[in-house]
Amino acid sequence: MKIEYFHASVYGNGAMVAEEFKKQMAAKGVMVDVHHIEKMKPEEMQSADLYVFSSPGRFGKPIKEMRRFLKEVDLPSGTKYAILTTEPAPKPDKKTGKMPTEEEIGAIQHVISIMNELLKEKGLLKVAETKVYVTGLKGPLEASWQDKVQAFVIAILG
Repeated sequence: MKIEYFHASVYGNGAMVAEEFKKQMAAKGVMVDVHHIEKMKPEEMQSADLYVFSSPGRFGKPIKEMRRFLKEVDLPSGTKYAILTTEPAPKPDKKTGKMPTEEEIGAIQHVISIMNELLKEKGLLKVAETKVYVTGLKGPLEASWQDKVQAFVIAILG
């Protein structure tokens, strides 16, 4: 299996997640080529069995550069893809101290859904998706982030 991984890391969190994904896949005998979208044009994408797209979330959406990249992706219908995002960690309500539910988070965070929409419009097939939380504006990543990457790897390999 060959995987092409495209990320749009701004502060290095997404790049760290991409390298961990590559390391965990290599341990399973799977080759992963990692690319930052600033250094790659969609028309230069190599042939692969699976494409992974990763974007940080900004104001509830994937960053503009990733949205533009995904709009320009030209892969055959039926091509498999997966999404792994880095998004701001949910914070407790200032008045009640309660953490938001998954439903409440989903009402304001649309990173994965926007990326899915752009790729499904092209007839691509989703294999897996997940998000890793970033605890501050520039990091660090949440404590269990490597476990989330491992679960993502397992979901892809089935």
